[in-house]
This record gives sequence, C-alpha cells and structure tokens, in this order.
Amino acid sequence: MAGSAPLFVVNPPKGSQVAIISASWHTDICAALVAGAVKAMTEHDVAYEISYVPGSFELPLAAQNALDKGFDAAVIVGLVLKGETPHFEYVCQGVTQGVMDVQLSRSKPIGFGVLMCNDIDQALARIGGATAKEDKGYDAGIAALALISGGK
Repeated sequence: MAGSAPLFVVNPPKGSQVAIISASWHTDICAALVAGAVKAMTEHDVAYEISYVPGSFELPLAAQNALDKGFDAAVIVGLVLKGETPHFEYVCQGVTQGVMDVQLSRSKPIGFGVLMCNDIDQALARIGGATAKEDKGYDAGIAALALISGGK
C-alpha cells in the first residue's frame, strides 16, 4: 500500500559504507531519489559515495562493481517511464533480475529505488517532498541499512 513503508530497527555496524548509484535520465527525479537515500545514510551516520550511470539498465552492473570494491551495500535509483513500445517491460525486467542476481551472488544488499511508472505524475508522488506520498530513495536506503544491520 502506498505511503505505509514498514519500520525497521536500523543500527548498521560502525564503519559501514554504502554506494548510492543513480541513473542519469530524468535528472530532477533522480536527484530527489538520491537526496532521499542520502538522508537515510546521514540519519544513521553511514558513509556513502554517489555515482552515476547512463540509464537504469546499467544499475545492476554498477552495483556489482561497487560491492566487489568493498562497499557493504548499494542503493540504486532511477526512473523507467512506460512508453508506446515494449522497451519499458524489457528494461524493468532486466534491472529487477539483474539486481536480484547481484544480491544473491554477492550476499550483500541492494536497496531498490528504481521507479517504474506510467507517467511523470506517478514518479513525482514517490520522490519525497511536501506533495509526495512516498520517498522511495529514502525507503531504498533504509532497506539496505536494515539488511546490513542484521535485517531485524
């Protein structure tokens, strides 16, 4: 249900480091999602590094590279908008499966903040701020932190 993210005890180990990785399309939307993820890290005194990739399809590989470099978790954010062709379905499926494959192969969490929306209004409702129903960047950050905290 929209607007009712579960609450978790978040107590990441001291010295934890998280990679926040953003797609470069829809820069205003992605900037807000990054800000939400940064807010989660800041609230829990976790070090982070922000990087950018061309689009959402590149996020799984970038997350894998970050985890292989020693980050404890990654948070990925982006926006895929539905259009007139099947491109939307292929990109959404590829990103989702790619992220799952990386998490399972590396045994490290990836907070999933990739919006998959029918239109910009749906995205704007999910990026935080005064008029938004949700903050999916923040939620993705908290999800990653909850898992490096032990997942409780």
